[in-house]
Amino acid sequence: MAEQALPESTEAEGPRGEDQAPLPAVGSAGSGECAEEAKPGRGSPSRVSAPRGGRARGNLRPGAAPVPPPPAPPPVAGEDDDSCSDYGSRDKPGTALGRTVPDGNVLFPDIFHTDHLLFYERFKAYQDYILADCKASEVKEFTAEYLEKVLEPSGWQAIWRTNVFEVLVEVVDVEYSALKAVVQLSEPFLCESQVSTFTSECVQELLELKERQIPLQELWVVYDESGEFDQTALAVEHVRFFYQCIWRTWDEEEEDDFDYFVRCVEPRLRLHYDILEQRVPSGLVADYQNLLSQCEELYRKFLNVRNSISSSDSDSEVENVSMVEGLRLYEKIEHLKQKLKLIENPLLRYVFGYQKYSGFQAKGLRPMGTKITHVVSSTMTASLLQSLIRDKLCPESCGEELEIQFHNDPLAAVNACYEGDTVIICPGHYVVDGVFCIADSIELEGYGMPDDIVIEKRGKGDNFVDCTGANIRISSLKLVQHDAVEGILNVHRGKTTLENCVLQCETTGITVRTSAELVMKNSDLYGAKGAGVEIYPGSTCTLLDNGIHHCKEGILIKNFLDEHYEIPKITMVNNMIHNNGGYGVVLVRPTMPSDVKDASAEITKASVEGFRQEGVPECVTDELDLYDQADISEQTEGNYEIANELGATSAKKSQMHKKRLSELGITEADDNLMSQEMFVSIVGNQFKWNGKGSFGTFLF
Repeated sequence: MAEQALPESTEAEGPRGEDQAPLPAVGSAGSGECAEEAKPGRGSPSRVSAPRGGRARGNLRPGAAPVPPPPAPPPVAGEDDDSCSDYGSRDKPGTALGRTVPDGNVLFPDIFHTDHLLFYERFKAYQDYILADCKASEVKEFTAEYLEKVLEPSGWQAIWRTNVFEVLVEVVDVEYSALKAVVQLSEPFLCESQVSTFTSECVQELLELKERQIPLQELWVVYDESGEFDQTALAVEHVRFFYQCIWRTWDEEEEDDFDYFVRCVEPRLRLHYDILEQRVPSGLVADYQNLLSQCEELYRKFLNVRNSISSSDSDSEVENVSMVEGLRLYEKIEHLKQKLKLIENPLLRYVFGYQKYSGFQAKGLRPMGTKITHVVSSTMTASLLQSLIRDKLCPESCGEELEIQFHNDPLAAVNACYEGDTVIICPGHYVVDGVFCIADSIELEGYGMPDDIVIEKRGKGDNFVDCTGANIRISSLKLVQHDAVEGILNVHRGKTTLENCVLQCETTGITVRTSAELVMKNSDLYGAKGAGVEIYPGSTCTLLDNGIHHCKEGILIKNFLDEHYEIPKITMVNNMIHNNGGYGVVLVRPTMPSDVKDASAEITKASVEGFRQEGVPECVTDELDLYDQADISEQTEGNYEIANELGATSAKKSQMHKKRLSELGITEADDNLMSQEMFVSIVGNQFKWNGKGSFGTFLF
């Protein structure tokens, strides 16, 4: 963000209010002398050459702020020369700073509302006006020079905040090189403290010990209606944010052969806002904070060891031990720093997170072999408990005595499960923040209709449900996802059965990974910005009596022609696939070579002529029996087309496999090994109002 500033002119003042949030401001080089002084530098028309090293620095001076790059219309007639720096001016909607009321019981004056700045605003401030292209060892020097140009040296009030107290002070001077303000207590004395005996005399004594110098990041500037201290409030906010969220204690010792902003500030700033907007998996955020804490603790120990060595002139055995300890700590710190940089990198963090959190382990059976029924309810009434006992918890209904645990959070209940447990979720609206990582064979069922049992996902960066258990059953639930990055349900391995559920998606709907199996019955899926169901090579997917609608694509079948991939097994019976933006079903595959197309077509005709029922899973045998008796002409448009194309692709796969065996000199092979046909049962599905039709092929 470029720093906000006010022109000296106050003509056409705009409103200033509590709820007014700043937008990315638009500045201008203005006209006259101000325009002539503007020089290009690092993409900013308002930057001028700096005397040191020829590096560009912000065109800043007391009372005027830097101008961000985008040009603005010429200034209004009547404005003075300072109109060339209108960032933060109150005559433009959205650029004025708001005010906020401090928390607590003491009647402190309102303070500037500066902690809600946008990514763009902070980015431009650090890139163009504070840090520019400085090295790590120059950060403090560059920051001090910036403050000299924008910070009022005295005459403003602030609230001094610590972990123990808050007190109102007045700034009488600024020590720019130390990034500190010289303060005195304001009159009347206003203080709020966790210690009842903390008086004005205590504060005075503390100030004397500190030589009345307080770090700027501990000050919150008191709101001023005139706008005179807008720049000061923003400058203090930038210093505070930088040293709280961006700067690391070990940064100053980094090598000076790189641009500190590019290497450290930008990735950390992006990570901060990705976390703020919940676009990073919660587990990865926890890992990052833990790594950061570990690194800071080890670095403190390292400094103590290094100081003890430097203060000793002897070549004693103790010093040698300290040097070994210092090297050991240094290696650990470097290892942790590499992990932190991996997470800070926006391209690598998702790979790191996927690899880490897709490999969670199953707990297995409890040591005593017991199985527990977990009951989830936000509130438990007598009538609800009676109904549960009658329908689900009665020993007569299940044939054995039950051990029951009660929860008010479905995520906590799932996390408490072992192999064979059951989770019963009572009607209610549950908001969860985290991932349902189901690694054991458990049953997750709603007690009632799906629309009455809603689990809503908070957090954009996480998957909603990740399944790796051997046999997982989910039924009678509604899963709701908002503005997410990841899909709503991922079946990584094992078998997952989804029955009588509603899935309101935001990105991809359900993903069936290689070697995993999904059985989805009587469910409704909608809203996916990608495909409603993604089927990977080597997976098994059975879809019965479902609705898949209002997605970008209904069902997407990933390419399986590569020799390393196995053919997926797909069964689709009596589904309603409608109102999708693209195709109802789309197959992704490479372009077929022309020399085997004819052979593929011949094999296809034989392979898809009537669907062989012996390969159908037991759970759908009854459904297929009903459709076997139906006349093919009565089947809904699209079923045969999809089956024919999938069969052709399967035949192509078989031809490619035979060709590879022939090239290896293998002329005979077991028919079972040679037959890699995709079992396809596409019967009774309805395809309506899909944007591009019922079926399509994406060639690459």
